[in-house]
Amino acid sequence: MRGKRAPKRKIQPDFKYNSIIITKFINQIMRRGKKSTAERVVYGALELIKEKSKKDPLDVFDQAIKNASPVVEVKARRVGGANYQIPVEVKGERRTALAMRWIIKAARDRKGKPMHEKLAQELNDAANQQGTAIKKKEDVHRMAESNRAFAHFA
Repeated sequence: MRGKRAPKRKIQPDFKYNSIIITKFINQIMRRGKKSTAERVVYGALELIKEKSKKDPLDVFDQAIKNASPVVEVKARRVGGANYQIPVEVKGERRTALAMRWIIKAARDRKGKPMHEKLAQELNDAANQQGTAIKKKEDVHRMAESNRAFAHFA
């Protein structure tokens, strides 16, 4: 590595819910720099959650992120000419980033509805411990569990 490591940038909280995690979520949804479109999608999804479930959308969002966050994952490590999948604990920042990524991918993979509806449905599913993002988390945990024998290589 040459030079210094880039400093962490301070992210401003979003204007509607005053939450940094919502801003990060909007930035992950954003494509080609179209932030206003991403904001419309996220806020539309949160409004839909508010209408349908009659719960606070921020609580549902936080619960969905918490439920979709992995505790362990596997990392490939080369030991003596062989590649091993080694289970590693996931640190805080990466945990939420993975959860957001999986929820967004699951929402994008759904077909036949506008994005804000798909996102609202996926967030509701994740908050209720179901859906594609939760399945992805369980797959990662299962993979880590099955490779627990190689944990001593970490």
